[in-house]
Amino acid sequence: MNDHDLKAGFRRHAQAALSLNVAYIGVVNGLFSRLHELGGATPGALAAACALDAAYTLRWCEAAFAFEYLDADGEVFRLTPSGEAMRPEAPDSLMPMAVQSVLSAHMAERAAGLMRTGERPGESVLAERATVLPWFGPMLERNFAALFENTICPSVPAFAAVDARGGLAVDLGCGNGWYLRALARRFGRLRGLGVDGFAENVEQARRSADGEGLGRRLQFRRGDVHELTLEEPADLIAMNRALHHVWEKDPDALFAWLRGNLKPGGYVVIWEPAWPRERAALREPGRRAMAFQNLAEHVQGNHFLRPEEIVQAFGKAGMPAPVHLSAAAKAAVGVAPGGGGANRCTQPQANSSSSQRCAGSLNDSATS
Repeated sequence: MNDHDLKAGFRRHAQAALSLNVAYIGVVNGLFSRLHELGGATPGALAAACALDAAYTLRWCEAAFAFEYLDADGEVFRLTPSGEAMRPEAPDSLMPMAVQSVLSAHMAERAAGLMRTGERPGESVLAERATVLPWFGPMLERNFAALFENTICPSVPAFAAVDARGGLAVDLGCGNGWYLRALARRFGRLRGLGVDGFAENVEQARRSADGEGLGRRLQFRRGDVHELTLEEPADLIAMNRALHHVWEKDPDALFAWLRGNLKPGGYVVIWEPAWPRERAALREPGRRAMAFQNLAEHVQGNHFLRPEEIVQAFGKAGMPAPVHLSAAAKAAVGVAPGGGGANRCTQPQANSSSSQRCAGSLNDSATS
């Protein structure tokens, strides 16, 4: 590749990043969704409908037109297929890509400065941009809920076992509550408690549960797993793409807590990204984002884990649990019997590569 081709390639990358930045502005301000409802609108009418500044809205419409999210008939703008796909409520919405693009730029800027001092400010960096945090949970939900509902959930019999006894499922690091809502929709007797460190996430989770008529069975509260006390032992404790967020403090104490807070015959379900054993694997197109996200995790005081580390932690806590990998080995899920191991847990079906595609964090496409 000569210098001209190299520059041309990077210009295309830069154009793609700019395109997602324009899309992000439209997503967080409801512009794509409102324009869909209106069918078409002038910038002034769109600004009024969204309660936004008219001059900003005009400039956004021009930028969205340039990147082919909008078409124009005179002064009336309408969504193109790309614009329709950016609506958060659209089937297979592209919204997560826009949110991830801006979040990644923020994390890159923070990492660039922090490399000089070694400081790791923690997960508070996710809340440093006021428009990002409210979209963090919806981004993860769009990326992973279908996988969980269609593949993981049917492959883990522990969920049905907990439902059969009307048991309590605790989700540590629940985000906007999508994991518990998915369980509650599928299993009508199961109760849920979600715990998260961000008040914004907890409020989103409560609103969403109430909106789906699940508020009486699902509760959410703000808390830190290192200081958490449960009012009753759990039948299931889940960590959905969250284990690596609390690993570095004291994994032995964490796994002892998990076992100690389970009822006899309860389960621990861990869903995590699988950091590869060999560095060369990071060159694979499907893993490149994971490499950047692990840098972003370092800013937050975290790092991705190798599956064998999770297996060892389960074993040390007296909860042996094989960890199954996805076909591409980018994700892993482990299900362990706890409470003294009174029941052995049936593992996810090992004869289906698709049923084993069970984890990621921050991303198979998102920073968490």
